[in-house]
Amino acid sequence: MTNNVVDFETAFEQVKKEVAKLLTKGPSLISGYTSYLTEATGKMMRAKAVLACAMDENDMVPADAIIFAAAVETLHLATLVHDDIMDDADTRRGQITLQKKSGKRNAVICGDYLLASAIREIASVDDTDKYKDFDFSKYVEAIALGELRQNINNRNFRLGTFRYLSIIDGKTAALFEASFHAGAMAGNATEKEIKLYRRLGRYTGIAFQLTDDCIDYEVSEDTALKPVQSDFENGVVTLPLIHTFEENASLAERAEKGLISKEEILKEVSKHGGVEFTHKTAERYYKKGVDAIEALQLSGKKREILEGLITKAYVGLKK
Repeated sequence: MTNNVVDFETAFEQVKKEVAKLLTKGPSLISGYTSYLTEATGKMMRAKAVLACAMDENDMVPADAIIFAAAVETLHLATLVHDDIMDDADTRRGQITLQKKSGKRNAVICGDYLLASAIREIASVDDTDKYKDFDFSKYVEAIALGELRQNINNRNFRLGTFRYLSIIDGKTAALFEASFHAGAMAGNATEKEIKLYRRLGRYTGIAFQLTDDCIDYEVSEDTALKPVQSDFENGVVTLPLIHTFEENASLAERAEKGLISKEEILKEVSKHGGVEFTHKTAERYYKKGVDAIEALQLSGKKREILEGLITKAYVGLKK
């Protein structure tokens, strides 16, 4: 990767090519599995965040940001592969999951390999002194601990709102924060600006996860492109359910005893406004993110892209 700068659209195309290369050009032993994921890369919100945060006053993106963007997307794919194993998911983004297609054991190893690929990609950046304050491993650690905390709290129907928000702060928001952080550093942001970019990334990630929590209760599988109305059955406790149980503790007692059906839970979540509460909570983080953009005094295309990303995180599938 050279030190040349390119426009955002060119940079994004280069990121897609780099991710595809990481998935398809590895040892043949594993690329036969990982190449399957080239059709499941999604909208690459995190990559777009890296590139946008790195944009200079002429809307140009440095080469280092392209490397960082490819790395965070590859790490994101690794987490999705592992998520699908833990959830025993059959589909993801309208495609059969790797664990369903190739088996859990192979999928675990593929996820590990993608994690290693992401770390190797980060290590390929030349100016290590410039990025000494960007510790990618700390973000990977936060993601892993967040996932573990969620798993430990499986079927914990007494989980509270505050504790849940701390879980998703690691599970989901950490990778968004890493994306905004890396981009800001690649774009030579000041220390004060970097703090604001990191905050914006965190708020975007939390809003994204809370909006995603609502999908299980309010949209069809065809729209979501993944299984829905299954969180409760699988013991996955998210904010719509947490709020419902906080409003009516007797429901939590019945759930602990296995005396409440999925159909009844869906009705109770609707009755107690679990989805509405979650959307309002997501809105708070969305507004905090918009405030961070204002504090950064961004304008032009950079502002447009970052506002678009946090809006997409908050709106989700509603539009």
